[in-house]
Amino acid sequence: MNKNETTLLMLSKKAKFTGLFLALLAASPFAKAQNNPTITVGGKTFKDLNKNGKLDVWEDTRLSVDKRINAIIKQMTNEEKVNLLIGTGMPGIEVLTGPVGDSKQGLVPGAAGGTDSFDRFGIPATIVADGPAGLRIQPTRDNDSKTYYATAFPVGTALASTWNKTLLEQVGKAMGNEVKEYGVDVLLAPALNIQRNPLNGRNFEYYSEDPLISGKTAAAVVNGIQSQGVGTSIKHFAANNEETNRLTINAHVSERAMRELYLRNFEITVKESQPWTVMSSYNKVNGVYTSDSKDLLTQVLRNEWGFKGIVMTDWFGGFPGFESIRDGGISDVVKQMNAGNDLLMPGIPAQKKVLLEALNSGKLSQEVANINAKRILEYIFKTPTFAQYKYSNNPNSVQNAETTRNAAAEGMVLLKNEQNALPFANKQKEVSLFGVTSYAWITGGTGSGSVNNKHTVSLLEGLNSAGYKLDKELVDLYKPHAEKEAAAELIERKKKGILGLPGRLSEMKMDDAFLAKKAETSEIAFVTLGRNSGEGGDRVVNEDFNLATEEIEMLDKISKAFHAKGKKVVVILNIGGVIETASWKDKVDGILLAWQPGQEGGHSVADVISGKVNPSGKLTMTFPVNYADHASAKNFPGIPADNPKDVTYQEGVYVGYRYFNTFGVKPSYEFGYGKSYTDFVYSNIKTNSKTFNNKLEVTVDVKNTGKVAGKEVVELYVSAPGKNIDKPKSELKAYAKTKDLKPGESQTITLTLNPKDLASFETAKSAWIAEAGNYKVSVGASSLDIKQTAEFSVPRELVVEKVQHILPADEKFEDLKP
Repeated sequence: MNKNETTLLMLSKKAKFTGLFLALLAASPFAKAQNNPTITVGGKTFKDLNKNGKLDVWEDTRLSVDKRINAIIKQMTNEEKVNLLIGTGMPGIEVLTGPVGDSKQGLVPGAAGGTDSFDRFGIPATIVADGPAGLRIQPTRDNDSKTYYATAFPVGTALASTWNKTLLEQVGKAMGNEVKEYGVDVLLAPALNIQRNPLNGRNFEYYSEDPLISGKTAAAVVNGIQSQGVGTSIKHFAANNEETNRLTINAHVSERAMRELYLRNFEITVKESQPWTVMSSYNKVNGVYTSDSKDLLTQVLRNEWGFKGIVMTDWFGGFPGFESIRDGGISDVVKQMNAGNDLLMPGIPAQKKVLLEALNSGKLSQEVANINAKRILEYIFKTPTFAQYKYSNNPNSVQNAETTRNAAAEGMVLLKNEQNALPFANKQKEVSLFGVTSYAWITGGTGSGSVNNKHTVSLLEGLNSAGYKLDKELVDLYKPHAEKEAAAELIERKKKGILGLPGRLSEMKMDDAFLAKKAETSEIAFVTLGRNSGEGGDRVVNEDFNLATEEIEMLDKISKAFHAKGKKVVVILNIGGVIETASWKDKVDGILLAWQPGQEGGHSVADVISGKVNPSGKLTMTFPVNYADHASAKNFPGIPADNPKDVTYQEGVYVGYRYFNTFGVKPSYEFGYGKSYTDFVYSNIKTNSKTFNNKLEVTVDVKNTGKVAGKEVVELYVSAPGKNIDKPKSELKAYAKTKDLKPGESQTITLTLNPKDLASFETAKSAWIAEAGNYKVSVGASSLDIKQTAEFSVPRELVVEKVQHILPADEKFEDLKP
C-alpha cells in the first residue's frame, strides 16, 4: 500500500460519514488510476479508451460513429474480427452440450453470454440476458452477501391480453430499468411467435394467434425497454412454433402463410420500434436453417423492412441438436455469415477455428466479415457498457412490483360471471379456497422465460392481505399438501436436467361430508386450476390441455356441495396457455382467467375478485371446444410421430380465429372475448369516406351503461372481397382500449386502416394486393360479438407492395382453402 492509500484509510477511520471518505477517495491520485485516463486536444477532453496516451480516431467523438468504427475495422486482424463475430460462451451450458471450451463469465452472473472485449481499441465486453417475463440473472453470488433479485412480470399471454399499448410500454420501461441497473446491455426479449397450435410449450412467452396483436404488443414492450437506453432482441425469427425437436424441425410453410402470419408480426415490431437486435430461430423453413437464410435475414429483414441492427443466432442455432455438439458437430458458420447472421451465440472455440480458416482462405469474404463486424460495433457503441454507465445493482423494485401488479390485473380475462358471482367484496363472510395451485401459485413458465424473483404472492397470500376471511381448516390442510407436492415436483424436474419440464401438482382428496360442511359455513368457493409448461418440450392433450380425472372430480364435488346450499363456485385459471373449458364451464358460476401473472399475482387476483379492479382483458387466442378442432391439430408436432423431422403448415393462413370463424367451427370462447363488471354500448359508426384513398378512418362511440367504471377493448375486423384468392371471413386490423369510463360516460374511438391492412399476399404476383370491390368493417367486443358495421369500396386494385419471392418450397402441398 502506498503513502496516499495509507493516509486515506486512516482518514476513513476517523470520518464520521461515508460521504467524506468517498469525497476524499475521489480526490486522490489512487482514484484517478482507477478511472479511464483522458486526453485533451485543442481544449476538448476525450476518453483514452485503450490507455495508450494518444487520441486514436475511434476515440475522437468529434467524428461520426461511422468514421470511428471504420477506423477500428481497418486495423482489425482476421482473428479479432472472428472474436467479434462469435459470442463469448455461456457458463453452465456444458450440461446440455458436453465440454465446448472456454466460456467467459461476464460481469453479471447468470447472464446468457455476450460479445468479446478488445483492449487495444478500448472496446468492452457487452452482456445479454434472458428474457420475456423480466431479467434472468443469478440472485446470489460467490463471496457476496448481497442479493440480485429481479422482478417477475406477467407472462406474454397475460401482457397481450391487456390490449393496452400504453400499459405495455410502462411494463417495458420497468423491465428496461432492471436490465440497465443490473449492468446488462440487451434483454433477450420479447418473444412474439404466432401461437399456431395450443400445445406449444412456449406459448406462455408468446402473445397471440394473430400477427397484429403480436406485433403491436411486442413494439410497445420494445419501445418501453429501449427508452431506458438498453437493447432488446425480438425472437425467434421465424416460424418457431413448437418445441419438439426445435433445433432440427423442418417447417414447410407457403410463402403466403409465411408473409401474412409468421413474418407480419416481426415486420410490425421492426418498423414501429427498431429493436437493437433480432434473434434467428432454431428451426428450418422449407429445408433451410433460419440462421442460414439470406431470404429471411437479408432480403426480408434488411432490404424490405429496413432493419438496421444486428442479427444473432439462438443459442447454438444451426447445430443439428445439442447432442451433435458433443460429437463435434458445428453450424455452417460461413453460410450464417453470408446470410446476414452477424453474431453466433453463445459461441464456441470450434466455430472460431472454422471461421478463421474461412476468412484466411477467402472462403468467407472480407467484405461480408467487415459488414457483420461493423454492425456489431455499431451495437456496442450504443450500449451502457460502452458509455461506462455506473450501474447501481439497485433497480426500482418497489415501483416495478406495482407495475407488474397493475399489468397482471389488467390482463385477466373474465370468461364467465353468472348472476354476478364476481366481484365478491364481502370480507365478513367466510371463503373456501380450494385447489393445490391456490397455495403453490405459478408465477410463470420454465426455461429462459423464467425469472429468479425473490418471492411470489400466492392466491392465499393475496386474499389474506386483502382482508378476506378464509376457512382456516382448509388452509391448514392445503398448505402442507401444497408444499410437499411442489417440493416433490421440483426434485422430479431437476432430475430431468436443465430443460426439465414442469409437472402438474396432485390435488388433495376430500369426501362429500367434508365438502358439505364447508358449503354450510362458507359463502363462496374459489377453486384454482393450474398449468405450467416450459422451454424444450410441448404440452400434451391428456391431463394438460384437458383436465385430469381428479380435477374433474374435485370440481364436480365442490360444485354439487356448494350449489346444494345456494352458494357460488368461481374457478381461477392460473395457466400460461389454452386449456379445455367447454366440458366443465357449466358446472361453475364464474371463471377468471388469471394467466401466470408474475410475482404479485395473488394481489392482482384479489384486486379483480374484490372489484377494486374491473377486469378488461380479452382473449388473444381461441379457446376451442376440443383440441382436435384446431386446423393445425393433425399437423402437430410433425412426422414421424415418435421423432418428428418435418411439420407441414397445411392450414395455411387459417390459424386460430381465421379458421374457426371462416369454417364455422364453434369455439368454447372466441378470439377477442372477455367480460366486464359493467356494460358497454357501441353506436354511431362512421367512416371518413365511402371509398378508400390511401387511408380510412373509422370512428365509433362507446358508452358505459353499467353501474361501475370500466375499460372496453374495441376491435376492428375487415372482410375483403376474395375474388382473386380465398380470404378469411374477417381479420383483426386495428384495435384500441378506452380510458376508464365512469358509468354513463362515452368515448369516441378512432381506428385507422392503411393500404397494407386491406391487402393479401398473392404469391403468383409476388405482391401485397388489395382487390377492387366492397369491403366490410365490423367493430365489436370480440371476433363474434360484432356491435357495428360499415362498408367502403376500393375502386381499383391496389398493388400495395411488390417483393421478391422468398423461401422456395422444398415439398409440394396445397394450403387449406374454404
